[in-house]
Amino acid sequence: MRSPRPRLIAGLLLTPLLAGCFSSSGDDSSSDSGSGSGDGGRLRVALAFPPAENYSPYGQDAIDLSRLGVVEGLTRLDANGTAVPALAESWSSEQGGRSWLFTLRDAKFQDGTDVTAKAVAAALTHAAAADPAPAAISGVKLTAQAVGEDQIKVATAVADPVLPLRLTNPNLSVFSPKAYGKDGKVNPVGTATGPFELTRITGDTAATLDRFDDYWGGRAQASGIDAKFVSDGTARANALRTGDVDIAEAIPVAQVASLEKATVHPINTARNTSLFLNTQAGVFKDAGLRAAARKAIDTSTVAKGVFEGYAEPAKGIYGPALTWAAGKRTEPTGRAKVTSPNGRSITIATYSDRPELPETAQVLQQQLQKAGFTVKLEVRTYARLETDLLAKKFDAAVVSRNMMLDTGDPVTVLASDFTCDGSYNLAFLCDKNVDKLVTAAGTESDPGKRQDAAMKAEAAILGTDAVIPLVHLKVVTGIGTSVKGAVLDPYEREFVGTGTRR
Repeated sequence: MRSPRPRLIAGLLLTPLLAGCFSSSGDDSSSDSGSGSGDGGRLRVALAFPPAENYSPYGQDAIDLSRLGVVEGLTRLDANGTAVPALAESWSSEQGGRSWLFTLRDAKFQDGTDVTAKAVAAALTHAAAADPAPAAISGVKLTAQAVGEDQIKVATAVADPVLPLRLTNPNLSVFSPKAYGKDGKVNPVGTATGPFELTRITGDTAATLDRFDDYWGGRAQASGIDAKFVSDGTARANALRTGDVDIAEAIPVAQVASLEKATVHPINTARNTSLFLNTQAGVFKDAGLRAAARKAIDTSTVAKGVFEGYAEPAKGIYGPALTWAAGKRTEPTGRAKVTSPNGRSITIATYSDRPELPETAQVLQQQLQKAGFTVKLEVRTYARLETDLLAKKFDAAVVSRNMMLDTGDPVTVLASDFTCDGSYNLAFLCDKNVDKLVTAAGTESDPGKRQDAAMKAEAAILGTDAVIPLVHLKVVTGIGTSVKGAVLDPYEREFVGTGTRR
């Protein structure tokens, strides 16, 4: 093991992009709150989204691994949208931002081996080669190499002022060398670095985690976690109500009134529910018909009727949790004239893991039918929907998306969701002007100017009517009254921390 080094303050902490702080359900206000010497009981949690890719760290399953405290990368995102130290204790930019030098802290993998520069560089190289590329680094051309035992040089094809933010994404988590198979797959069981070690997987229904006692951030207060994946929101609420679980993710708003008030914990997030229109296949290739859909939709009905006060009508891609957005927003221009639907048939897809989404789809079905469309709905769990969703099988999709989840940077989400080469482009939008504006925004290193440029790109995206933002959301977490220190994260990456206990 390397000799101990003094811990350094991060060389660069980017200006906050999201207002507020992490909240806690109990006395411990931080996921990093002290590592208690007591041996707390096991936590029982219910998550909404079953693993869809066998716990691959390069897709949406990485979020579950992050929420359960299994994985971490070089940096992590605090609630203010700032990159702060994780496996890297400090960093600095070189070559005008084309490369960054990260200094590692002393840490161990859950298999007992040391976290070395060579291992970290190999992990990042593996992530960069994933197909499709993780959303946070889509189009970035990232490379990593070890510099001695305890430093990593991470470079990009062009200067990237927000690379430390990109590296907060759970898709870029670091695993020990034994995790990487010859088939390109990554086995996260016992190979990550977080405070809880994944020890057993039961298909896509459950997972068992034990405390990792050698965690660099201190010993977690809970002895382990028993996780269930429960797609049905009513079932998650019932499990909390009956005491079968201690923490339940994404409580449906329709179930809130039936729960004990002290167990209900809403938090403002950067999450939107939006209608994405397929711009490359089917009815909505016609911009005039996309305009007709936008004109037909009353977002206030969705906010009041479906979300019952836990959402507000959307103003754009960036919601009120991002306090800087409202003052910088400009009206979309260049929208197409409305074309009469004349009974055109469309299929709207959504998923049942968030119960409000099928209800939202039903409201949109009524509004669009009134405007002259013929509307069919396709509702599945997300795990059963994702492949067809990305394969352009539907005319439209109602999707809930935390717009800051990928990096905490307002520009990178636009690149992944709305550009020609975007890895999560559910509207399949490919517009030269949008790409130009997003690329220009990505070169801005000053946070204020970067926000201004992002808002110009937002206006251009909305001008295409490829996406119709519906509502900005609060998310409700159900937490048993015996639980202390549960994490309420506006970015929805953290769920339990070292201080979470019962």
